[in-house]
Amino acid sequence: MRLQHADGTTVHVAYCTNVHGGEDIDTIVGQLDRFALPVRQHLGADVLGVGLWLSAPVAHALAAEASLTDRLRTELDRRGLEVVTLNGFPYRGFQEPVVKHRVYHPDWSEPARLRYTTDLADVLARLLPDDAARGSISTLPLGWRHPWFGDRQALAAEQFERLAAHLHALRDRTGRTVRVALEPEPGCVVETVSDLVERTRGWDRDVIGACLDLCHLAVGFEDAGEALAALDASGTGVAKAQVSAGLHAADPTDPATRAALAAFDEERFLHQVRSRDHAGQVRTRDDLGEALGGRRPLCAHADEPWRVHFHVPLGTAPEPPLTATTDDLRRSLDALVGGATARTDHLEVETYTWTVVPERHRPRDDAGLARSIAGELAWLRDTLIDLGLKEPA
Repeated sequence: MRLQHADGTTVHVAYCTNVHGGEDIDTIVGQLDRFALPVRQHLGADVLGVGLWLSAPVAHALAAEASLTDRLRTELDRRGLEVVTLNGFPYRGFQEPVVKHRVYHPDWSEPARLRYTTDLADVLARLLPDDAARGSISTLPLGWRHPWFGDRQALAAEQFERLAAHLHALRDRTGRTVRVALEPEPGCVVETVSDLVERTRGWDRDVIGACLDLCHLAVGFEDAGEALAALDASGTGVAKAQVSAGLHAADPTDPATRAALAAFDEERFLHQVRSRDHAGQVRTRDDLGEALGGRRPLCAHADEPWRVHFHVPLGTAPEPPLTATTDDLRRSLDALVGGATARTDHLEVETYTWTVVPERHRPRDDAGLARSIAGELAWLRDTLIDLGLKEPA
C-alpha cells in the first residue's frame, strides 16, 4: 500500500510477516495466498506491502541462488505484493512455543548475525520494486543488555564496519540502496534512542540508521519529537518505523487492572514492563509475570502507570481498565510523517502477537487473521490520511 506525502515522498506501508510461522520457501509462498493476497483484497489496494521475515536458513538459500529469489519476486508480483523492507531481528523460530530471550541470539558480537544480515541485504536488492527509492532491514539493538562487556561492543563495531562495506559494494554492483536499521527495545544494549546515538557513534550513517518501533518508544516513555531531534543531531536517519501500540495500565495497584494484565502474561514472548515516577525515573522489569508478582515484583503506585511491551492490534483497545498507547502512537506518526517533510518512507505494521492475545480476541482461522491484519492496515491508512497523506491518484 502506498500513500503520497505532501513533499512528494512515496510512503510504503506494509505488514510484517513475522506473525506467521514457516521457515522454508514453499511455506512462505503459500502464506502469500493464505494471508497477504486476502489482506490486499480486503483493502481494495492495487499493491500491498509485505515486510518479509525470512529465517536465517531461508535467507541464506535465497542469497546463494538468485533464481530462487527471482521466483519469489515473481510470486509477489503475480499477487500485487511488494517488498521494500525486511525484518532481520528474529534469526529463526520466532513463532515457536517459547521464544523469550532466544530472539536476541545470535547478537551483533557474533559472525552469524553479520552473515544473516548480509544475506538479507543481497536478497532485498533483488526483491525491491524497480521504482522503489531504497530498501530497509530492521535488526536487533546489538543484543540483550547482559552480558555485554566492552569486548562485545568492540566486536559489534567491527561487524558493522564490515556490514557497511558490504552495503556500499552492493549498491555499486546493483544500483540498489539498502539500509540496516537498529531497533531500540526495552532491556537491550540499545534500549533508547539516546543509547542508539551513543553506541553507534562514528558508524557509517550513510547505510546504518534507526528503526523506530512506536510501541517501544511508548513503553520507554520516550517522546518521538525529542527522539527525532537526537537522531538529527547525530546524523542518523530513520530507515523505517514499525507502527505498533503497547499496553497502558493507569493504576497498577488496582486489583481489576492487575487481573487484566495477568491475561497478557504468556510463555512465548518477552513482555518488558516500565514505570515512571513523578521525578521522571523509569523503573524496569524484564517480563510481565515478574512485574506482577514474580521473584522481583515491580513496586506499584496508583498514580504511576505501567507500560507493557505487548503489541496491541492497531485500531483496537484492550478491555478496561487497560488501554493501549494509541495516543502516543498517533503523536509519533505525526512527528514522522505529519509535518512538511516525511521523516521516513517505510512504515510497517508489526503485530506479531495475534496468536497470544487473550483467547477471546484471537482470530479463529486464517481468514479471520487476514481480516484482522487488513483492519489494522485500514486503521493506519485512515490515520495517515488524517495527517495529510493522500492515496495515489
